[in-house]
Amino acid sequence: MEQTLNPAAASSALRAPATRAQFIDSDDKDMLRVARDATKDLGQARAAWYWPDMLLSAGLGYGAMAGAILTDNITLAVVLGIVSALALYRALMFIHELTHIHRDALPGFRTAWNLLVGIPMLVPSFMYEGVHTLHHKRTQYGTAEDPEYLPLALMKPWSLPAFVLIALLAPVGLILRFAVLVPLGVVIPPLRKLVWEQASALMINPEFRRKPPEGVLAKRVYWQELGGFVWAWAVLASTQFIGWRPLLIALAIVSLTAVLNQLRTLVAHLWENDGEPMTVTAQFLDSVNVPPPGLVAEIWAPVGLRYHALHHLMPSMPYHDLPEAHRRLKAELGTQSTYDGANHKGMMELVARIARSTMGQRPTA
Repeated sequence: MEQTLNPAAASSALRAPATRAQFIDSDDKDMLRVARDATKDLGQARAAWYWPDMLLSAGLGYGAMAGAILTDNITLAVVLGIVSALALYRALMFIHELTHIHRDALPGFRTAWNLLVGIPMLVPSFMYEGVHTLHHKRTQYGTAEDPEYLPLALMKPWSLPAFVLIALLAPVGLILRFAVLVPLGVVIPPLRKLVWEQASALMINPEFRRKPPEGVLAKRVYWQELGGFVWAWAVLASTQFIGWRPLLIALAIVSLTAVLNQLRTLVAHLWENDGEPMTVTAQFLDSVNVPPPGLVAEIWAPVGLRYHALHHLMPSMPYHDLPEAHRRLKAELGTQSTYDGANHKGMMELVARIARSTMGQRPTA
């Protein structure tokens, strides 16, 4: 049924950002067409971006961590610890790219990343592969079957700080998983099943249960879990020779990295869906871009994650092409378009919006 707006109301409607609720049942087909047509020449993962970025980030992260462990200057140790956490965070976020790039792209990159970052950080790629793609499924995003979705904006106010602070325990939990639960699971099959279903994925939905791995992934899980087991025990054994100080400093740095990632996760979506399936456009508008000119977002949402909403439109677009894709869509669609509804100014604005929503101050649809 058509509605007629007076000129003042029409002008106001034009200025109002598009929202998820407007597109629950129907897509903005013009936006989807432009997104497809304007980026046809993009989408090729380039080794000249991936390898140097990942290697330099990991090298800086481990170098700064070593400096923080070796120095007796507390101020310098704190500074180096922060640098290490930020650099390792960037290196770790390449796990997201591994789940989306074509299997034949970047030969050797997955193996190198796991050896240099995934296993040493006890977050091998199997913990995201085969899981994150469910978050992008048209019929599963935002539902109980989505491992990476919680309706945080609809939950109690205390849920937000709890959601962030629980990440502090992640490093200890990962050591426990690989050093203790993996070997116990070999001799206690029910425990193995429990660990796989509930502690083998980077997920935030406590109701999600992971299905058994198949094919190539099953082989990767075996070797990556073996590597994680050996590394976890090597780290624990090192305390008998060099003491606990290096491990405790490393755990503090990795905890900071985990909190950074949890903060980014907190503002990656608006978390306003209560379980119903949504169109691609609604999923896009429930997701978040924090585009330039701000520079800080490149620190807390690295490797293209500041364009998280755009990523939900084009999941296979490599991170180095997302800035150009955003520029083209912004220019083509304009500032009052549906596309612009997913663009936000920064983390604080997004945290405040979600916090207000938990206190019953819902944004108008």
